[in-house]
Amino acid sequence: MPDMPQHSDENADFLSSLSGHLELLYPEHSVDSLIADVNRVFGNFSSVSTNGVSDRWSARDCILITYGDSLREPGLAPLESLNRFLDESLPGIFSTIHVLPFSPFSSDDGFAVVDYREVNPTLGDWSHINSLTSKHKVMADLVINHVSSESEWFSNYVKGRNPGKEYFIEISDADDISQVIRPRISPLRRPTNTPDGIKHLWCTFSHDQIDLNFGNPEVMLEFLKIIRLYLEQGIRIFRLDAVGFLWKESGTTCIHLPKTHEVVRLLRTVVDHYVPNTVLITETNVPNHENLSYFGNRNEAHIVYNFSLAPLLVHALLTAETHYLKRWLMSMPPAPAGCTYLNFVASHDGIGMRPAEGLLSEQEQAQMVETIVRFGGRVSTRRSEDGGERVYELNISLFDAMKGTVDGEDEWQLERFLCSQTVMMAVEGIPAVYIHSLLATPNDENAVQATGHNRSINRPQLDVPMLKRALADEETSQSQAFRELTRRLQIRCCQAAFHPNATQFTLQSGDAFFAFWRQSRDREQSIFAVNNLSAKHQQLRLTDLNLISLDVWYDLISGDCFTDLNATVEVRPYQCLWITNAAPNK
Repeated sequence: MPDMPQHSDENADFLSSLSGHLELLYPEHSVDSLIADVNRVFGNFSSVSTNGVSDRWSARDCILITYGDSLREPGLAPLESLNRFLDESLPGIFSTIHVLPFSPFSSDDGFAVVDYREVNPTLGDWSHINSLTSKHKVMADLVINHVSSESEWFSNYVKGRNPGKEYFIEISDADDISQVIRPRISPLRRPTNTPDGIKHLWCTFSHDQIDLNFGNPEVMLEFLKIIRLYLEQGIRIFRLDAVGFLWKESGTTCIHLPKTHEVVRLLRTVVDHYVPNTVLITETNVPNHENLSYFGNRNEAHIVYNFSLAPLLVHALLTAETHYLKRWLMSMPPAPAGCTYLNFVASHDGIGMRPAEGLLSEQEQAQMVETIVRFGGRVSTRRSEDGGERVYELNISLFDAMKGTVDGEDEWQLERFLCSQTVMMAVEGIPAVYIHSLLATPNDENAVQATGHNRSINRPQLDVPMLKRALADEETSQSQAFRELTRRLQIRCCQAAFHPNATQFTLQSGDAFFAFWRQSRDREQSIFAVNNLSAKHQQLRLTDLNLISLDVWYDLISGDCFTDLNATVEVRPYQCLWITNAAPNK
C-alpha cells in the first residue's frame, strides 16, 4: 500500500472504501497501483482548517448562478465586473457564487471545455477567481461527461498519441445502442479519422462534445488532478455536470448505470478524506425518483438539485392549480443526514420538463407549453425511448414566463414573479437565484436570432452602467424586483427555521394556497410559509394553521402582527406570508 498520513483507523477506512470503488470500476487493473496514483494526486494537499460536516451550510446560505460574463463593463475583465457588482450591489446577500464554466470552450456556452486548467482569457484569469473565493464560497462546473473536439486530449486521440489515445468511447457495429436515452436529437455517433482508420465516437450532446471513457482509469485520474487544481484555487463546491450519462454499456440505457454511481461514490470518498469541507452536487435533470438516487446511502452527492420544483411551481402559477405541487412536496423525503437539496426555479438552461414526467399529466404539460410559447418562449426537444421526440425544456426568461396565466397576460407579472422566487427561498434546501431572475431580465430574442440556439433567450450579457441606471430608477420592473428579492433574501438568511435541513411539513390548505411549515432544528422557531398562487384574493383562516396561542406571531415579509389568532386574513394575489413566532428583524 502507498504511504499515507497517520491516524491509522481513519486511513484504514479510507483505503478500504477506495479499494472497493476501484475494484468495482477497474477489475483488470492493480488496485494498489491505482491507490498510489490517487495518493500522488492528493497526498500532499494542504487545505485551511475545515468547519466540520455539520457546518457545510446554514440558513445564511444562498447561491447566485451566473456566467462569468453575464455582466460587462468597459475596461474591466467580466469576472472583475462580477466581483465589483457583488461588492457594491449585493454585499452579504449571497454566500455562494456558481460561476458557470469559466474555462476556454468551443461551444454550448462553456460546456464544451477545451482546457480545464485555464480560465477563459475573455473572462479574466485565476486571480479573478481567487478574488471571488476569498469572499464567497464558489461553485465550479466539473464538465465530467465530455470534452471539446478542440481539446488537446481529442487532438492527441486523432493523432494516436497520449494523453488522449484511449480517452474516448469508440462505438462498433456490435454495440447495441438502441436503448440509449439522450437529451438531444443529433446523431449519437461521430465519424472520426484516426491512424487506425475511421472510428465512430460517442457524443451524447453534440459532435463538438466528445464523451470521455471512464472505463480507462487514466481519465479518472485526470479529473482528480483537475479537482486538486480547483481546490488549490479555493473552490470547494463541484457541480458534476451531466454526470448521469457518464458510464456506457452496450444494450443498456446508458444513464444512471451502477458504475456511474460508483464513480460518484469514489469522488465522494476522495474529497471527504482529503478536503472534508468539499461539496459535490450532481446535475441530473431527470424524473424525480432517478434524481434522488444520487444521494446514494449518504455516500454520493452532498447535494442534489430539486429539479421537479421548477416545472411544478411554474405550472401552478400559470394555472392556479396547486394539487400537483402539493402532492410532490408531500412525497419528497427529508434529505439524508449530511445532505440537502438545491432549489431553483430559473437557471442558465430552460425549465426542464423531464422532471415533471409522471408528476404532470400530458394534457397539463401541453397546456404549459402552449402558454410559455404565447409569452415568447421556445421549446427544446429530446429523443424519446421510442425514437420520437418529446419536450425536454422550455426556454424563456422567468420574468416573461410570469406575464400571465393560461388565460393570457394580466397585471400581476411582478407579483407572480416575486412569488415564484419566494416559494423557492422557503422550501427545504438551499435556494439558488439565477442572475437574470435577480435582475428580472426579459427574453433576449435578438440573441436567439444571432446564435440559433433556444437557450440564448435567457443568457444575455448586461452592460453594467445601463443596469445600474435601471436599478436606480424605482419605477422600472428591474428595480422593483431586485430591491424586493434582495430584501426577502436578507430576511430569509436570519431565520433558523430556514436552515437547509430544518423540518418541513406540507399543510392542507385551500386550493389556491401552497403552504408548508418549517421548524428550526432546536425547535425554537416555526415558520408557516403560506403562498397564494392565484390571481384572486383568498381568505386565510389563521385557525387552520394551529398557531400556538402563547406565542406572538408575525409575518416576516410584511411585518404585520397577528393579535387575533381566530381571525381571517385576506391574502392578495400572489402574496407570500412567512408567519413566525420570532419577531421580524428591524
